[in-house]
Amino acid sequence: MTDTAKGMYAPVYDGPVLLMSTPKVKLVAAACITVLLLSILDINIVSAVSWKMVDDLDPVHGISKLPWLTSCYALADCIVVPLYGKLADEYGAKPLMIFGLGVFTVGSLLCGLAQNMTELIVFRTVQGLGAGGLTAITLVVTGILFNDQEDEAPDGPIKPSNAVGIGASVMFGLGLALGPTLGGLIADAMNWRWVFLLNLPLLVAAFLIIVFALKMPTNPVRRKVDFLGAALLGGFGACALLVAEWGGARYAWGSTTIVSLAAGAVLLAAAFVWRSLTAPEPLVSLALMRNSVFRAMMPMSLIAGVGVAGGLLYVSGYLQIGRGLSTGRSGLLVLCMAFGILASIPVAKGIVTLLGKFKYLLVAAGVFQAVVLILFGWLGPDTSYWLIGAGCFILGIGMGQSLGLGLQYMQSSVAKEDLGVATSSLRFCQQLGATAGFALYSTIVARYLDAHLSSTAGAANVNGNLDTGALSKLTGDQHRAAVGVFIDATNVVFIVAGVVSLVAGLVALVIREQRYRKPSGTAADSVPSQAAEEPSLDPRVS
Repeated sequence: MTDTAKGMYAPVYDGPVLLMSTPKVKLVAAACITVLLLSILDINIVSAVSWKMVDDLDPVHGISKLPWLTSCYALADCIVVPLYGKLADEYGAKPLMIFGLGVFTVGSLLCGLAQNMTELIVFRTVQGLGAGGLTAITLVVTGILFNDQEDEAPDGPIKPSNAVGIGASVMFGLGLALGPTLGGLIADAMNWRWVFLLNLPLLVAAFLIIVFALKMPTNPVRRKVDFLGAALLGGFGACALLVAEWGGARYAWGSTTIVSLAAGAVLLAAAFVWRSLTAPEPLVSLALMRNSVFRAMMPMSLIAGVGVAGGLLYVSGYLQIGRGLSTGRSGLLVLCMAFGILASIPVAKGIVTLLGKFKYLLVAAGVFQAVVLILFGWLGPDTSYWLIGAGCFILGIGMGQSLGLGLQYMQSSVAKEDLGVATSSLRFCQQLGATAGFALYSTIVARYLDAHLSSTAGAANVNGNLDTGALSKLTGDQHRAAVGVFIDATNVVFIVAGVVSLVAGLVALVIREQRYRKPSGTAADSVPSQAAEEPSLDPRVS
């Protein structure tokens, strides 16, 4: 499909027909990376700015609604991701990317105009419906345009797919870490609404590039899309996340509502498995489960998503509510994660070269995150910012390995025709885990505050809810009491998230992988290129 011998980027052909010149390939790659970054940024940019949104739109009850700002986005995202992936495999990635871009752009505009928390939550859901396509389809587009599954001499040049894949991996990690920083700076300099409105020029530019420059090779095969399977999977995700969100908080665990939702989740999951076994063209082929990398990456991504959610949202919460930093200053501290993500590539090189198998890199990622998060469980009102920054840096190394390089590892392990479904399945698991994590940790914080906030917190205690608007006006013992309880609540979150992250890393041990042997004269600076059943490490990709 591409002529890789001509350098980093090459024109794209469909047989003898030239579809895209080299400049257009570069332009489309830049648009894809930009769109990917924006869609990921919008998850985490809210994790920092959400505290300011609460103060502006609903300072008394907003903290209890805060998890929905991330959960509704992630819920909509993860429900539609498998459907986007299947449609992209069958009908082409371009129309799906155009549709997703359009929905995401409209959602961004509406979020910037929201007048209350309910509107903002609804408009975030619209954004999520578009983002579900963008994160999966952009990776599918780059995977198709720059595919490198053909054999190549060990000492040959880096193929375009490797370069773009690394760029996508880095953007994925940077989006997670840069979100709080950019959100804080924008909110302090202008207004939180601009975190959504500033997206619009870039989104419109990317939309025009995709419409007029992207031309994909034709796919003559047209097969049925399993919409019933998509509905069953989406229904399972919705029921499971509502159980996590409402259980023990809005409704008792033994209530009719929670029991009914839990039963519905189990029945829908069973129905989805049955559908996957009997449908002529299932949404997610269970044959993929024979691939040891895919089989392990699905539960690992689900569990890792739960762990990462604790660090992403509550580090910013600790810094802003517990330490009184502005969104901009707390974002600059969290920026240390971005530097850690950039450092994850050379760290990955050393780990793979030393231990010989790529799966140990995923194990190390879980260990890095677990150690830092558990140590964050002892943060106090006077902990050195240098120590927090160092912890964020190590967290970034772990995130870059597990979320960024791990994604490329999984993509290279599956056949080309399964690329869309495999990528969207991984994104589904990550989003489902992150959304469940946000719900779990919000329940932990809400229950802790309700049990430990007392009259010593003064006006900040509103029937067991922490009034963030009143908190800034307290002084002396009342301020220390209110802040102390909130910090203790976040400490519990960090410890739980650390244990979950460790479990995610240990799951990677079940991957079957050939041991890496460094070829003579070849630098071991890579992420692997895998065979479908027994992955072996390709030392040419980083």
